[in-house]
Amino acid sequence: MTSLLLCFAAMLLLAVLVSSLAHRTVLSTAALFLVGGFLLGDGVTDVISLQPGDELVAGLAELALFAVLFTDGMHAGWQDLRSAWRLPGRALGWGLPLTLLVTAVLARYVVGLGWVESLLIGAILAPTDPVFAAALVGNDKVPPRLRHLLNVESGVNDGLALPFVVLFLAIAQGEDDLHLGELGTELAGGVAIGVAIPWVAIMLERTRWFAIAPKYEPLNAVAIGLLVLATAQATHGNLFLAAFAAGVTVATIGRDHREAFEEFGELLAELLKLAALLVFGALLSPAFLGDVGWTGWVFAVLALVIARPVAIWVSFLGSRLTAREQAAVMWFGPKGFASVVYGLLVLEAGIAVGEEIFHLVGVTIMLSILAHSSTDIVVARGFDDEREVPAWFGRARTLVRRPDRAAPPDDTAGPKHPE
Repeated sequence: MTSLLLCFAAMLLLAVLVSSLAHRTVLSTAALFLVGGFLLGDGVTDVISLQPGDELVAGLAELALFAVLFTDGMHAGWQDLRSAWRLPGRALGWGLPLTLLVTAVLARYVVGLGWVESLLIGAILAPTDPVFAAALVGNDKVPPRLRHLLNVESGVNDGLALPFVVLFLAIAQGEDDLHLGELGTELAGGVAIGVAIPWVAIMLERTRWFAIAPKYEPLNAVAIGLLVLATAQATHGNLFLAAFAAGVTVATIGRDHREAFEEFGELLAELLKLAALLVFGALLSPAFLGDVGWTGWVFAVLALVIARPVAIWVSFLGSRLTAREQAAVMWFGPKGFASVVYGLLVLEAGIAVGEEIFHLVGVTIMLSILAHSSTDIVVARGFDDEREVPAWFGRARTLVRRPDRAAPPDDTAGPKHPE
């Protein structure tokens, strides 16, 4: 643990020192921690020694994903989600299942897995993560409807993919009872916890008996998040749906709390994300990568360049996205912490091809982090042309401090000028 803490501190200092360069170039802090973890791990320098079954690995990945989803949920309240749901609805209602199916077909015919295992790996790799496309999602010049689409899709699809992961994993284990009732209770419980706890906490703060000192305001949302996390774990509610629901609830009824928490919360989520990346990189030892085999590498590449692009292209036929916007959505389906957590669930389940599935998932996530976190700045710069920004966006910028706090764009609104 001491060596891991020392390595993380040194890597964090290096990331801070080069952060300005990273924001202007294809250099990515995410890739820096991933590569750093690999170089410090087993088979290279042997400074950090970790195994996929270690509690630290699963716990840190879960915690990082929870923090990311909680902060993502705060970027949009319920009114925002309801008023601009058409485009995210296409990505979730059509894009997610199609990505799952295309990935499963690739696993079946490229790697040779059985259909159940292929569908399982498709469900694991279907969720997306905006963390590794930060320059695109956080760029003011990128059309707000595109940023809103990517944020909402990635925040919700983790929870939507989970039932498929559990279902296919149960079938792969040969269980007669798929426990669908328990699964439904877990998902519903997560949403209920994520809504109820923030609502009660914010309502209490508004009574005459309580008042928050200004310096403690950023900690209010932290306390809410920790209480949601602990309650979900104690009651076996779904952590990830609870996290996103809690963020949305705070954004809906406690905008002041969101603003107070925003900068601090994003830094906290960033710290957990970078720590999880360092640990994940340490798992990708040369022996691990060597066990993937050439068919595994081919599958990983095709899963990134075919599965998501084809699914999104079909899903957005007839939409009014510009060609540039649609291309960005097709490419930016980065695989992240949800896929890591789901892959670890499969490994712990002890199915016959569990290790093979985890190897495929691991190498796909690695390639995704390297590819997506290094190209987001390049794609984002393509939107610097003002023709790509809707006319209403220019007016909205004068009304709010940050455009992502304004009401979300109309899903169907086209660009100021056609492509």
